[in-house]
Amino acid sequence: MNELTEKQRNILDFIQLAQQAGAPVPTLREIAEHFGFKSSRAAADHLDALKRKGFIQSEIGKARSLRVVSPFTQIRNQLADIPIFGSIPAGSPDNREQAVEGLTTVDVKSLGFTPTRNTFALRVKGDSMIGKHICDGDIVLLEFGAEPHHGQVVAAFVDGLSTLKTFLIKSGKPFLRAENPKYRDIIPAEELTIQGVLRGLIRRTDA
Repeated sequence: MNELTEKQRNILDFIQLAQQAGAPVPTLREIAEHFGFKSSRAAADHLDALKRKGFIQSEIGKARSLRVVSPFTQIRNQLADIPIFGSIPAGSPDNREQAVEGLTTVDVKSLGFTPTRNTFALRVKGDSMIGKHICDGDIVLLEFGAEPHHGQVVAAFVDGLSTLKTFLIKSGKPFLRAENPKYRDIIPAEELTIQGVLRGLIRRTDA
């Protein structure tokens, strides 16, 4: 959270006291008079700073719509809920069905990307991707509909079975590679459908 100057904190407290008392939100003129500013412009500059820092909000064109934002609201606005569609094998492919089993809530700033409506999560089962530091029990965040590039990790549906592997192209033909020498490459005989491209990883550690 951005730091406030002493004056900004005092103005925020002034607005919050009025809000808590059920009184009308102070106008720019009232704020200027209360704090001894020479003009309403000085009050407006402080309010603009409070808005930029996420402490207050107002509706454009609506008088006295100014309100203090709860710290919990600020935190909530930085979070994203991503659906978990069951698990995916990181070993030998199998026909495990994927169904929504809940949500994982993540801090958008820590992800390094902004989730979209096409972002989903899967629980990893197996050790075939340890070379990419993806371990059994981790949660992978994937983007549905993204075009995979050579070397990216993907959730794939290959010849009727699901798996998590590295997507590669050789001689113009795609195939899947495990990042563990215990497992062989997977060359699709008939079908290869990319269900999602890896965007992030949530590490689950034992308690």
